[in-house]
Amino acid sequence: MAIAKKKARKKKTVAKKKTATRKKASKKKSAARKKVAAKKKTATIKRKEAMDSLRGKLKEAKAELKELRAVTSANLKATRDVAKAEMDVLKGQLAAALKREKELLKIGEKKAKAMLAAGDRWE
Repeated sequence: MAIAKKKARKKKTVAKKKTATRKKASKKKSAARKKVAAKKKTATIKRKEAMDSLRGKLKEAKAELKELRAVTSANLKATRDVAKAEMDVLKGQLAAALKREKELLKIGEKKAKAMLAAGDRWE
């Protein structure tokens, strides 16, 4: 058998890639970037201010709503108390009217019995 000799391979030389060099920004581009950055910054500040003012308004609205709820519940309680008092008065009046009606019925029955007895006497 023949021993095959390996040929030494030459390494291929790879051309080095040039690192991308940035071109210097022109004055116009840098000025535009600065302008955009400034606009973003002012927009962020305005947005934060708007959010803060809205949060403040929300707090005030919640406090006002809480006060209105308290006033409304107090009004409802007072109305309920007045209604209960009126119901008690009306119940008392109804009881008195029923009592008077029973008494009038008794008086009517007594008169009817008396008239019947008087009629029996005539006969």
